[in-house]
Amino acid sequence: MDRRSFIKQVFLWSAGYSLAIPHFRIVPEALAASAPTPLLAFSEGSDYGALARQVLKPLGGIETFVKPGNKVVIKPNIGWDRNPDQAANTHPLVVKALVEEALAAGAKEVKIFDRTCNEERRCYVNSGIKKALEEIDDRRVKQFHPDDRKYVPVKIERGKSVNQLSLYRDALEADCYINVPIAKHHSLSTLSLGLKNSMGVLGGNRGWLHFNLGQKLADLATVIKPELTIIDATRILLRNGPQGGNLKDVKITNMLIASADAVAADAFATATLFKMKPEEIASTAAAYSMGLGEMRLDAMQIIKGV
Repeated sequence: MDRRSFIKQVFLWSAGYSLAIPHFRIVPEALAASAPTPLLAFSEGSDYGALARQVLKPLGGIETFVKPGNKVVIKPNIGWDRNPDQAANTHPLVVKALVEEALAAGAKEVKIFDRTCNEERRCYVNSGIKKALEEIDDRRVKQFHPDDRKYVPVKIERGKSVNQLSLYRDALEADCYINVPIAKHHSLSTLSLGLKNSMGVLGGNRGWLHFNLGQKLADLATVIKPELTIIDATRILLRNGPQGGNLKDVKITNMLIASADAVAADAFATATLFKMKPEEIASTAAAYSMGLGEMRLDAMQIIKGV
């Protein structure tokens, strides 16, 4: 993929110098190449800050992904007016630790945002993420509510169910995009994991995506390709997702899962946390069939971080 050219297209369109809708070109030869065995790490522990650092060690640490001077986006789930115990949003201590790690690796800036489903101010506050990030007290940390003016139309050249989407410019322009979903039940997609969390960078009316949602999420994944996916399974929502609210629906698992392969991360979470086959999740199956990642656990290198 020619990421640099794509970012230039986004800039020109946003500045009004180009009428052509930006498109992310994928080199056909790259698609035909044999994919390497994906590396996936998981760790368990009740100190969530330490756990975030621990799960990154088998992957070479955050420095494998964040380089000095990088503009970094860390995209948690902040979609719901729920507190951390209710397991609807990414845990604030996990988000805080990852931001601290990115800063320590020399990030020029770290942006944290989500397009919420409930009222945005209440979501940021009640999730605990706003307070956790304010405690870092570093001007390089920028948490904000998305600005409707910053959504960019993007052609989805490989899309099977969609051919154009409105995507948030900051997610497109990041040097390093880190996806940090929470693992939970979802009434429409069965589970909400990494691929589903990317909907938080979509503009416009997202309701129409819910028909053939799995394929649309796979289409989105041809453009929104995180350098790193970390699935928050410190506590998971087993029922009544994605919003939840009842603590009886929550299971404490004290686990994080990390991989550069977003499909592998979703597949591992599906099999280990929810005891389902990865192919039962439409988005995982669709993304795998498009060559976007690995869903076969026996084809992954899985390491437990300690």
